[in-house]
Amino acid sequence: MLNLKGLAAGICVATALVSSAAASETVVWWDFLSGGDGVRMKQMIQDFNKEHEGQITIDATTLEWGVPFYSKVQTSAAVGEAPDIMTYHASRIPLAVEQGILTEVTSADWQQMGLGKNDYADATWDAVTIDGKQYAVPLDTHPVVLYYNKDILGKAGLLTENGVPKGMDSRDGFTATLQALKAAGVKYPLGSVTADGNFMFRTIYSLMGQQDGVLMSGDEFLAGDNAEKLQNALAVLQDWTNEGLQSTYTDYPATVALFTSGEAAMMINGVWEVPTMTDAHAKGKLFEWGAVELPVIFDHPSTYADSHTFAIPANKGKEMSKARHDAVLEVMSWISRNSLFWATAGHIPAYGPVTNSAEYKAMEPNATYSSLTANMIFDPKSPKAGIAGPIFDVMSSYFVPTLNGEMEPAKAVEEIKYELNDL
Repeated sequence: MLNLKGLAAGICVATALVSSAAASETVVWWDFLSGGDGVRMKQMIQDFNKEHEGQITIDATTLEWGVPFYSKVQTSAAVGEAPDIMTYHASRIPLAVEQGILTEVTSADWQQMGLGKNDYADATWDAVTIDGKQYAVPLDTHPVVLYYNKDILGKAGLLTENGVPKGMDSRDGFTATLQALKAAGVKYPLGSVTADGNFMFRTIYSLMGQQDGVLMSGDEFLAGDNAEKLQNALAVLQDWTNEGLQSTYTDYPATVALFTSGEAAMMINGVWEVPTMTDAHAKGKLFEWGAVELPVIFDHPSTYADSHTFAIPANKGKEMSKARHDAVLEVMSWISRNSLFWATAGHIPAYGPVTNSAEYKAMEPNATYSSLTANMIFDPKSPKAGIAGPIFDVMSSYFVPTLNGEMEPAKAVEEIKYELNDL
């Protein structure tokens, strides 16, 4: 595992936490991590267990991502059978707090872990905060980024001196780059997951954010000029479709395949695909590639992100012992401090001392796209928001036909606004 240097203070905190959990404790853990990040988390758990042998053991189970995971957490917490600790999307925290299934991470907990607000980006800290209380410990942020084929763009003369795509600072500039790739014979200048409206929410909300647009104002959806800003975002993407500049009706696996095969010169996808690219390149099966923050299509940089966090379930009728609670705090503290290894999964560690370290700044393309943490936006803070939530469901049903040129953006926004406000 990659290790940070100079974290003597963290070692002291860890020592104190282990001492307070001196008796051997087994911490029951649930996560939804699969693929490359799941492999890396399993390695971190093994390393934790080895370092804490005879003191704390993590007993981990990986469950199905999305609705199945969150449904199981809710039903299990209601009968006192949820785990001691679990991974949780920050976007789902408002609903979980409303349901009463999360335990507050108190100021005493933060002090015992040696972690606090100043260790995290403001947007990340805010994402785990409801009514002034924190309900999770952020592990990372996982935004969407622009992947690009350096070989194709370089041959077309579309890389800057710094080796990034040209035209990243405006709609006209980026569209010109896409058009130049098309003229050079590239089948798909841009690969997008246009068959999955839930996924495309990430790109569309990023483009809304670039206009300072928001989905919710109080309890109202798309109030004022926010409907127009959503329409603007959809119109840009539809224009690219109509000009043959991005892939159409492509699902997630097909989009990745278009990029890795060289049929698509660029791809908008999550940072979690970094291990896919890194591993393939290391085996000599992939071209030279890079990943950067999304292009500025409108007024200023803005990128949608969610956050993997660690949360403690509120198990009904089953109070956690102090020894177990101390062990859980040690788990969260240790993984936060050792999250440089987690960065190899593509995610941006939430713990500031990690991303500010020389080791992280030497990691590419991670260090390049991590600048987006200054411009990231999260889901609306609403029980209706979040992964697999009703907001996603409503919007996604209109995104697919609109992005693929079968529905006018204005009509899509009209229907979306009506249905969201009818939730």
